[in-house]
Amino acid sequence: MGEVIRFVPKSERERDRLIREARAIYDSIFPPADPVSEKRNAPVSHTVSGANTYRSDQFLLS
Repeated sequence: MGEVIRFVPKSERERDRLIREARAIYDSIFPPADPVSEKRNAPVSHTVSGANTYRSDQFLLS
C-alpha cells in the first residue's frame, strides 16, 4: 500500500507555530510544576473535628 499524504494549509501550520511559541513564552514565565517539589510544598489539608481543628500532621490549630 502507498503512503497517505495529508494536505495541511499554510494557515493551520502558522496557527500551530504560534501556539508553540505562546506555550514556550508562558512556560518561561510560569514554569510547569515539578511533581517532586509540588508534593513537598503541597498545602496542608485541614479537617474539623468538634470544636478543635487539626492539620493533617496532627498539630492543634486551635
